[in-house]
Amino acid sequence: MWTSGRMSNAKNLLGLGVSLYFWGLMDLTTTVLSGSARPLTEGQEDNLSDKLHQRMKRSWVWNQFFVLEEYTGTDPLYVGKLHSDMDRGDGSIKYILSGEGAGIVFTIDDTTGDIHAIQRLDREERSQYTLRAQALDRRTGRPMEPESEFIIKIQDINDNEPKFLDGPYVASVPEMSPVGTSVIQVTATDADDPTYGNSARVVYSILQGQPYFSVDSRTGLIRTALMNMDREAKEYYEVIIQAKDMGGQLGGLAGTTTVNITLSDVNDNPPRFPQKHYQMSVLESAPVSSTVGRVVAKDLDEGINAEMKYSLVDGDGLDVFDINTDPNYQVGIITVRKPLSFESKKSYTLKVEGANPHLEMRFLNLGPFRDTTTVHISVEDVDEPPVFEPSFYFVEVPEDVEIGTTIQIICAKDPDVTNNSIRYSIDRSSDPGRFFYVDITSGALMTARPLDREDISWHNITVLAMELNNPSQVGSVSVTVKVLDVNDNAPEFARFYEAFVCENAKAGQLIQTVSAIDKDDPQEGQHFYYSLAPEAANNPNFTLRDNQDNTAWILTRRSGFRQHEQNTFYLPILISDNGRPVLSSTGTLTVHVCSCDDDGMVMSCNAETYVLPVSLSRGALIAILACIFVLLVLVLLILSMRRQRKQPYIIDEEENIHENIVRYDDEGGGEQDTEAFDIAAMWNPREAQLVVKNRQDMLPEIESLSRYVPQACVMDNNVHNYVLAKLYEADMDLWAPPFDSLQTYMFEGNGSVAESLSSLQSVTTDSDQSYDYLTDWGPRFKKLAEMYGATDSSGALW
Repeated sequence: MWTSGRMSNAKNLLGLGVSLYFWGLMDLTTTVLSGSARPLTEGQEDNLSDKLHQRMKRSWVWNQFFVLEEYTGTDPLYVGKLHSDMDRGDGSIKYILSGEGAGIVFTIDDTTGDIHAIQRLDREERSQYTLRAQALDRRTGRPMEPESEFIIKIQDINDNEPKFLDGPYVASVPEMSPVGTSVIQVTATDADDPTYGNSARVVYSILQGQPYFSVDSRTGLIRTALMNMDREAKEYYEVIIQAKDMGGQLGGLAGTTTVNITLSDVNDNPPRFPQKHYQMSVLESAPVSSTVGRVVAKDLDEGINAEMKYSLVDGDGLDVFDINTDPNYQVGIITVRKPLSFESKKSYTLKVEGANPHLEMRFLNLGPFRDTTTVHISVEDVDEPPVFEPSFYFVEVPEDVEIGTTIQIICAKDPDVTNNSIRYSIDRSSDPGRFFYVDITSGALMTARPLDREDISWHNITVLAMELNNPSQVGSVSVTVKVLDVNDNAPEFARFYEAFVCENAKAGQLIQTVSAIDKDDPQEGQHFYYSLAPEAANNPNFTLRDNQDNTAWILTRRSGFRQHEQNTFYLPILISDNGRPVLSSTGTLTVHVCSCDDDGMVMSCNAETYVLPVSLSRGALIAILACIFVLLVLVLLILSMRRQRKQPYIIDEEENIHENIVRYDDEGGGEQDTEAFDIAAMWNPREAQLVVKNRQDMLPEIESLSRYVPQACVMDNNVHNYVLAKLYEADMDLWAPPFDSLQTYMFEGNGSVAESLSSLQSVTTDSDQSYDYLTDWGPRFKKLAEMYGATDSSGALW
């Protein structure tokens, strides 16, 4: 019979092995341990088979042992005692302990049966151990009792504080939330036994974060505790929560965690402009869509709650300016909507509104979520190029217009307040043929060369206007010139016509159909009239029939043509048009006499070899050739004389007469003492034509003649016509100098080392004067030195 005992190492809770005895008949095949039936082994059944039908006294088997955890003493901890009723105390019984922790955690005295714990026990690591006990006969080793199983339970003490396994916590709650709004729930875990005492009963409290937040002591739910918490005032909060076991009583263990709470933004702040007036300026030349300036309304909110929408709500520039919202920086960008003009309007006033597009209804009572400001925009003046009125010109000009005729007055003006003077010119890239000329001051567009519709029917030129005081400011206008047709081209054959007539041709037979073309283009269409030229009006061989459809037939008038008599006929035909005036030309039709078969097919058109008459001697042929040679020599001589007469580079000093105004006011160097201007062309154009044509001392000038004419002395239209006509005549004259010029003589200035070379106030004596010093004056006076310097007999200059 087993006996169990347990003694507390502190208070001897169970005494020294209290034994409970219970008598009764037991089933020999089982042993009751810990309230459960356990089958006997085969040896036990044999050992007990002899005792069947015997009444045996059995002891009550212990339920379990209890031992406190965390024993810190130096001696082994006494757990309990095993004792069998068969033990007489003489040491014949040997106790054996097996199972979980046997020999490692727990030991047993095999004589007395005392069980001790030799290691520190921790319930949180292991709460119980299951072991088996056996009593053996020390001498024979036979079991004295059936093997029994028992449990050693580790009794809990409060040795673990609550822990927040998920901490620290991060949470957010909207600002201005009502009191009691849930934020986050925290949970602390206690490793102690929740079924034994209050060691694992946790109570929550808030150590830091009041009065803004509170925590539920039982559930750990954190809530807002203060109304109207404003993110713009304070955004971040650090809350410390404590969890204490033992129900929060004195002596309980505690753990803490940190909860970082952020107030999220709501749209509770309306936008406001930091200034109620903005002053901006923009150049009048600013292009459309260019930026004028920026305005910004401040909003203490963030994210979508700070988004802004800007608009123009009032002012006198609503149709001139526009405003856009920059979504990245939430600023309003004012841009130019229409072209500006300082001369038309110098300033504008705009009223700009900034508003939140996303509103929360519960905060509308905080005021209107919009604000306005005033923007004053000044338009600054810039120097603008001249502007043409109108902006495009279309001119129709007959092609027979005279050179120098004004076909259009081009008008431009300075749009600035200063209203500077304008100078006109033609962009020569648009008029490479130089058919036109524009007066530099009046803008009169004139013809400078004959126009020919058949050559160029349209001219697209560009006229430039430049400010006199600021040449960089240049405006331009397109001028389209349509050359109108006049009847200036006579009709002519469409091609070269060459016909044949058979020797056996009959009278009235058609041998050729002719047609004509005309470069002109009359509005009523072309209509040509055909007839034989007056010298061939009574031609006995051929006649002409006008078909009245711009074609004509050539018919034979007789029959009996013979090659040996005449193998070729030349028939002049007069062609007239229907223009005003009527123009006509004469075309020649060549008709060959050919041999034909009976069907009219040409067989041969070659004439028989012509044999000179026998009476024509060789001397006569030589005389004829000599006459032809003499005529050729005379023609070449005449041409040579005419060319010498037109030679532009041979100058007759007597004919090189200039009408000059010469002023001597300084003794300078050489020809540059004079300031001369040839005005002969202005006084007598007919005489100037002869004089200018033979002058060789003019230097070419590239610029327009008008640039030398002062503003108050602009030439009239007649002079313009004359100059342009002479210019065209010079361009067309192959024997004229290849330039047009006005020669200007300017004096060199003071300081000439040669002093005066004038004959005025010179010594008037016949005595010899030495000019040898001219050789020392340099290459500029080399010619004078050669003319007046003394030379030796060999011709060397002394």
